[in-house]
Amino acid sequence: MVDDPLMSEYLNRLCQNLARNSDAQVPLSCQIIDGQEPNAFALPGGYIFVYSGLIEIADEEDELAGAVAHEIAHVAARHMTRQATRNEIANLATIPLSVLLGGWTGYAVRQGAGLAIPMTFLKFNRADESEADYLGVQYMYAAGYDPNGALSIFEKIESLRKTKPGLMARVVSTHPMDADRIRKTQREIQQILPAKPEYVVTTSEYRAMRDRLIGLGDRPKTDNPDARPRLRVAPGSGAPPEQDGPAQRPTVHRVDLVD
Repeated sequence: MVDDPLMSEYLNRLCQNLARNSDAQVPLSCQIIDGQEPNAFALPGGYIFVYSGLIEIADEEDELAGAVAHEIAHVAARHMTRQATRNEIANLATIPLSVLLGGWTGYAVRQGAGLAIPMTFLKFNRADESEADYLGVQYMYAAGYDPNGALSIFEKIESLRKTKPGLMARVVSTHPMDADRIRKTQREIQQILPAKPEYVVTTSEYRAMRDRLIGLGDRPKTDNPDARPRLRVAPGSGAPPEQDGPAQRPTVHRVDLVD
C-alpha cells in the first residue's frame, strides 16, 4: 500500500465527492496500491483500491475520476455482492465432495476450491461492466467532472492492451475492454447527459498529487547494504574497523554514580 497521508487524503476526498453523487448505500473507503498495473477494483463493503499505475497514466483528474466512478458503480449495483453469493454457493457445493473423500484428500479439495474463489470474485461479465460504465459516467457528471474523461482513460487502457499485453493481462481479465464498449459509453454520454457550460477536467492539486506519487516511485531503493548508514569509528578508540553491511550497535558501558 502507498501510505503517504497526503495522497491518501486526496484520493479519499475524490472518492467521497463521487460517492455523494452516486447510488451507493454503504460508506466507501479508497486506498492506493503500489503497483504498475493501470487498474482499480472494488470489494464488498465499499472498499476501493486504485493502483499507482492507473494514476500515472491518468494525465487529468477527470480520467482518474472516471475509473473511480466506475468502481463505485460496481458497489452501487451490488455486483460484488452477487458474486459473493455465487461464490458461497460454489463453496458449499464442495462440502459433499470433501465429506465423501474424507481426511487430507477432502481437505485439499476444499482448500483448492477456496483458492479459486478470490480471483473469480474480481471478474465481471460484460453486462456488469456495461452497467458500471453507464452509472459511472452519470456519477462523474453529477460530481461536476467531464464524463469524457472516462472515455479517455478507457482508450488509454485499450491502447496499452495492444502495446503491453503482458502488463494488461490481469486488467483485461477482470475488466473486459474493447472498442465496442468505448463506443457504447460515448453514445450514452451524448444521449443521456446534457452538455454543461463548464466541467472539472483537472486541478493543480491533482497534478501535485500525481507528481508526488511518480516521485515516490523514482526514489532509490535502500535494500542494498552499501546504501545503509554505517558507524564510523575514531582512530585509536580500540573499536573494530568499519565493515561493509549494516551498522553494528556500539557497546555501551554502564557507569553507576555513587554519592
